[in-house]
Amino acid sequence: MKCLLSKEQSVEECDATEDAQRFTAGLIKKFFFHFIQKISMNIRIGLGVDFHQLQEGRELWIGGVKIPHYKGALGHSDADVLLHAICDALLGAACLGDIGQHFPDTSEEYKNIDSKILLKKTYELIKAEDYSIINIDTVLCLQLPKIKPYISSMQETIAGILFLQSKDVSIKATTTERMGFVGKEEGLMAYATALLQKL
Repeated sequence: MKCLLSKEQSVEECDATEDAQRFTAGLIKKFFFHFIQKISMNIRIGLGVDFHQLQEGRELWIGGVKIPHYKGALGHSDADVLLHAICDALLGAACLGDIGQHFPDTSEEYKNIDSKILLKKTYELIKAEDYSIINIDTVLCLQLPKIKPYISSMQETIAGILFLQSKDVSIKATTTERMGFVGKEEGLMAYATALLQKL
């Protein structure tokens, strides 16, 4: 930083001003470096994915919402593919294993369980590790039914369980253009990412 010498300033005063400016700039740089480093160390991201077969005669639960359809997801619990993916994303971000480790499908305790309960238990696990959720982003892959009319209800349901606002829970959906097991309506899948912050 170059000090512009005025008529009222001596060379010594101008040098002192330059030194003060350099010192202040150094402090600001050090502060922001420490601040960014601290934030980056406390932010964790997790990825979750889940798949389920579709079967006639089963209820279809997605995002904690019951959706009218002639097929439902097959699983040990209520087979909510979206909530399961979110659970895995949260657990992964906190490095706490996966949903199968905490809620095994070999346990009668979780037979036909409401997946909203599993999501609540998952939240309690990450909360115990002093993590808070910043936001969640998800993608559903299914051919039918169309879920756009239910997205806001899903967001409200998930946000309520996780103490978030609905705008912090993104839910998107896509088909596979009739390709693969999803396109043939044999199954559905979901991806989720979760961003956590250490308290």
